[in-house]
Amino acid sequence: MSQPRITILYRLVATILYRLVAISVACTLLGACVTSRIENVREGATGLKEGEGIVIMAKSYHLGNETEAKFIKCVGKSIGGGSTGLRVVPNNEFVDALFPWFEPRTAPAETKGLPALMSRPGVAQKIKDNGIRYIVWLDGDTEKVASGGSMSCAAGPGGGGCFGFAWWQDDSKYEASVWDLDGLEKTGTVSADVSGTSYIPAIIIPIPLIARTQSKACNALANQLKLFIVSDETV
Repeated sequence: MSQPRITILYRLVATILYRLVAISVACTLLGACVTSRIENVREGATGLKEGEGIVIMAKSYHLGNETEAKFIKCVGKSIGGGSTGLRVVPNNEFVDALFPWFEPRTAPAETKGLPALMSRPGVAQKIKDNGIRYIVWLDGDTEKVASGGSMSCAAGPGGGGCFGFAWWQDDSKYEASVWDLDGLEKTGTVSADVSGTSYIPAIIIPIPLIARTQSKACNALANQLKLFIVSDETV
């Protein structure tokens, strides 16, 4: 290999190494290159009595977005876990018990439809029998909003490898509306907005540095929802 090519290769490797070190330090200081904002707006008092629980529903079919089933499951598991966990009734169990009133095409889109729904024969009693106090309507998604860089991989008789640098940014935005089935009113909303940038620098072997925004949004939203629901704070 000629001297100019060796020099160019050396500079390329040095540049990638420099970027890798800089990114690793930045991610360590910034918490895995993720920023988050958690907010809640309270419209009414909340609280849970012994035996009462919640159910988490996807609100996406009202707004045209697809809320990931795994995210709903994650939020439910986080709210119900630990020594301070709340009682969370599985979504499918609740829908089956209240068939057909909480099927996607018949579920109320807002709290104004709750009184009429609860007045239907058997609906209120079934909800009481299942111990459901709150419905948490969850909506949102995770999107890739930007990306850049390039990477190339090749294989030959002497082996192979990858060289380059790629990155992308994900935004996880979710909002939970809390409905009180006892007072037949909306008690407030909790939202999580988590943004993170992932990197894959490569010198022979790619080294992914992944910002897991959806997982962080799940945990942050679940923790805030738990505090919001068990609180007896008034407006």
